Amino acid sequence: MISSFSQSIRVAATASARSTSSPASLFARALSTNAESLKVTSTSATPAKKEERIRYFKIYRWDPDHRQKPYLSTYPVDLNDCGPMVLDALIKIKSEQDPTLTFRRSCREGICGSCAMNINGRNTLACLCYIDPEGEKKSSGDVTKIYPLPHMYVVKDLVPDMGNFYEQYRSIEPWLQTKDGKAEGQAEFLQTREDRAKLDGMYECILCACCSTACPSYWWNADKYLGPAVLMQAYRWIEDSRDEFTDKRLAELDDAFKLYRCHTIMNCTKVCPKHLNPGKAIAHIKKRLAEK
Repeated sequence: MISSFSQSIRVAATASARSTSSPASLFARALSTNAESLKVTSTSATPAKKEERIRYFKIYRWDPDHRQKPYLSTYPVDLNDCGPMVLDALIKIKSEQDPTLTFRRSCREGICGSCAMNINGRNTLACLCYIDPEGEKKSSGDVTKIYPLPHMYVVKDLVPDMGNFYEQYRSIEPWLQTKDGKAEGQAEFLQTREDRAKLDGMYECILCACCSTACPSYWWNADKYLGPAVLMQAYRWIEDSRDEFTDKRLAELDDAFKLYRCHTIMNCTKVCPKHLNPGKAIAHIKKRLAEK
């Protein structure tokens, strides 16, 4: 009787051991172990909060509707939460801190020339100007100063009055002029590849006025001197082999103020955001006139 009871206990223990080591129980234990390890991993992998990179932007402000002198407003911007360009910072300030801030912008690709302004003492496009230029190490708390283009009337804040600049551009008649027009059935005015190559470095101008407003001669005589941008565009049509009014264009530029106020200071070439050379174009105009 006792032996049969002990035998039944051994059978029950063996069955219990087999049940605990069954595939289903092993799989359940593995799942629970993996879940616990995942919990530990996710907790330990929580990223540390980035240290703030605060940059202060001092921006020229003036509103004609308020009887107040121009002043500078300071805006802090965390560069960890901002795009790399100065235009990104301006858009962030306007949308998050001060909706009254006024500036021009359009393409954000250096094509339209709308966002031309003076940044840290240099005329450039805000959309092409890095907040932290390559090779320059700046620490948190540094200041970026932004003004409108210099020596121009200001409409509001960073918006200059471009009226005089565009009037000067219109005065050079910047379009193709021919004596007889197109012949019947003519589709285009053709030119050789060599003649077309002569226009490279001039047709790319986007009329942002960075060069003209960096020129001291233009500061002093903006009402008479055409300025680097307009003169380069004038030479673009003088050099165009398809244009038939070259002599007329040169004669209209042969003026002590329109052309010869250029003293080859070369600020224009230094600041051009498209890396063009207005000073070279002006020199070519003077040379063409000297050869006549």
